[in-house]
Amino acid sequence: MADDERNRFTARAARYARVGANVGGVAARIAGSRLIGRGDRGDDAAAIAAALGGLKGPLMKVAQLMATVPDLLPPEYAAELRRLQADAPPMGWSFVKRRMSAELGRDWEKRFARFEHQPSAAASLGQVHKAVTLDGETVACKLQYPDMQAAVEADLNQLQLLFSLHRRMDSTLDTREIAREIGERVREELDYQREARHAALYALMLKDEPRVRVPSVRADLSTGRLLTMQWLEGQKILDFTRHPLDQRNALAEALFTAWWQPFSRFGVIHGDPHLGNYTVFTDDPGPPRGINLLDYGCIRIFPPLFVAGVVDLYRGLQTGDEARVVHAYETWGFKGLNRDLIAALNIWARFIYGPLLDDRVRTIADGVAPGQYGRKEAFKVHQELKRLGPVTVPREFVFMDRAAVGLGAVFLHLRAQLNFHRLFEAAVGDFDAGRVAVRQMAALAAVGLH
Repeated sequence: MADDERNRFTARAARYARVGANVGGVAARIAGSRLIGRGDRGDDAAAIAAALGGLKGPLMKVAQLMATVPDLLPPEYAAELRRLQADAPPMGWSFVKRRMSAELGRDWEKRFARFEHQPSAAASLGQVHKAVTLDGETVACKLQYPDMQAAVEADLNQLQLLFSLHRRMDSTLDTREIAREIGERVREELDYQREARHAALYALMLKDEPRVRVPSVRADLSTGRLLTMQWLEGQKILDFTRHPLDQRNALAEALFTAWWQPFSRFGVIHGDPHLGNYTVFTDDPGPPRGINLLDYGCIRIFPPLFVAGVVDLYRGLQTGDEARVVHAYETWGFKGLNRDLIAALNIWARFIYGPLLDDRVRTIADGVAPGQYGRKEAFKVHQELKRLGPVTVPREFVFMDRAAVGLGAVFLHLRAQLNFHRLFEAAVGDFDAGRVAVRQMAALAAVGLH
C-alpha cells in the first residue's frame, strides 16, 4: 500500500472509530433505555447533539440538514440539532500553508498580492480566506479541511445508524431514500470543481437578473479542494429586518427570483437557503435592492418532469382538479396512493402553495415565527401518516422541501409583504416541460455539467 493510500486508510479508520464511538454509544444507550421503557427524548436528543457537536465535518452538516426538514425528526431532536453551529474551529496558519501548498504548489504565496491569515468564515467542510490576486482582484479562497473524503464516507455510514434508530422509534416515514439523497449531495459538496461549474451555471441562468449577483470563479487559482471566487462585498441580510417595508420587499423579491427562476426555467434549485449564504449588496447608490448568492456546494438538478409535477400540483390545487393533483404526486414518485394518503399529502401541499394561490399582498405565513415555519403543518401530516402506515418519501423531496421551508423562513425574518401569487405566475405562467428540458440541456453542456 502506497504512503498516501495508507494515510487515507488510517484517517478513515480513525474517523470510523471516533464517530462510531460517539454515535454508536449514544444509539446503544438510547435503544437500551427504550427497551426497558425508561427513555427520555429530551435527554436522548441532547446526548446525540453532544456526540455530533464535537465533530468538525459532514456529519455535523448532515445533522443540521436533518433538523431543517420539518418533522423528519422528533421535535426534541430537531431543537437540539439546530443548536449545532455551522462555524467549526478553524485551521491554524501553519496548517493552512500546508494545505495551500498541496493545492497550488510550494510557491503558492507568490500567486497572491495578499492572503489573510485569519479565515473570514469557518464551516463544517472548509474555511474561507480573503485574498487579493496579483492582478488586483479581491477573492474568496475556500479551502477544504484535510481528510474530508475519508470523513464523509465514515460519517455517512454512521448516518445510516441514525436513520435506522429513527425508523425503530417511529416507522411512519421510510427514510432510506432520504439517506441516499443526503449522501449523494454531501459527496458532491466535496468536489470544488463541480461547485465551480454550479456557480457558472447560476451566472448563466441569472445573467439578465440585476438583483442577484453571482461570483465569478478564478479557475487558475482553483482545484478540486480549493475554490477561488470573486469576493462580493455585502451586509448580512438580518441587518435589514428593521429597514422600511419597500426595501425589505425588494430584497424578498430578489430572493424569490434567485430561487424560482432557475427552478421554473432550468429545473435547478439552490438547496441550502441558509441566511449566511446571502448578503445584500450595498455598493449601488440608493436603497438596497439586491443580493449576493454566495455558496454553490448544495445544488440540485431535477428532471424536467419533476418540475412539471410542481406546476401540475399548483394548477390542480388552484382549479380543484383532483386528477391533476394525483398525477403530480405520481410524477414525483409517491407509491400506493389512495384517497386518505392524498388528503394527508395535501395538508403539506396547501401549506407550501398557500401563499402562491392567494392573490393578495400578504406575508408568507401570517403570525408565524421564522423558526416555526412549517412545523405545525408537518406535525399534522405526520399524525395522519401514522394512521395510514409507512410512507416512502421520494428522495427529491429532501432538498425541495428544505429549500422551500428555508426560503419561507427568510421571508419571515424580513417580514416581507408581497403578492406571492403574481410573482409565481410570472415565473411559471408559460411553463412547458419540453422547453425546460432544452434549456437545461444547453445550460449544463455550456458549463460542463452532465
